[in-house]
Amino acid sequence: MTAHRLNSPRHSVPQTRIWDLPTRLFHWLFAFSICGALVTINLGGAWMEWHVRFGIASFVLLLFRLIWGLIGPRYARFTQFMTSPAQTISYLRQKNKSQHAGHNPLGAWSVIAMLILLLFQSFSGLFTNDDVLTQGPLVQFVSNDTVALFTRLHLLNEYLLYTLILLHLLAIAFYSFKGESHVKPMMTGDIPKHTLPPDAQNARDDWRVRAGALLLSVLLTGLGWWLYMLAVNAPASFS
Repeated sequence: MTAHRLNSPRHSVPQTRIWDLPTRLFHWLFAFSICGALVTINLGGAWMEWHVRFGIASFVLLLFRLIWGLIGPRYARFTQFMTSPAQTISYLRQKNKSQHAGHNPLGAWSVIAMLILLLFQSFSGLFTNDDVLTQGPLVQFVSNDTVALFTRLHLLNEYLLYTLILLHLLAIAFYSFKGESHVKPMMTGDIPKHTLPPDAQNARDDWRVRAGALLLSVLLTGLGWWLYMLAVNAPASFS
């Protein structure tokens, strides 16, 4: 009898849907793609073919996130969580941090910085080669000087990414230590209602939202396949 009461819905903690399913799927697929790209670039050799695949996948996923940030549900939109530098400084000065549905001001800037760096990394990778075996799918359409420039910037930006990814992981560990897990909400989409502002509303996550995301994904997958076929069939440009 006691166990039944404890497990009944009346005793469950009320939840608010913050992260819609498409946003959550993007997050984990993107994390997998980035890990794959980093692992394969360090393995080198025959693994570089997989590096190209992961790079194209990352680029397509980033395009999805940028578009979803404009047309997606409430908390996925950039307009919902972006704040001015002054507002961010004000937030950092608060002793008792105000509650936010979605990203807080500092987290928002972190997301934007990561998206910009990763977008540049994946985009520049389309125009790079290693002068040995591997080249990006769009190398054939630009000059050797352009390829050399993008290749150099692609390598330099890699170190910035390592730093940003490390900071991102440390932030997750820090909030987990404080008892504010950011991992579970990105898996379930829900956050306990009492931890959010009183006026926080549920994000739309119905079949219409998911169907729209699926249609967008199909279109972008076509773009990704076109880029991959370009990479596979491109004439070698190595000197």
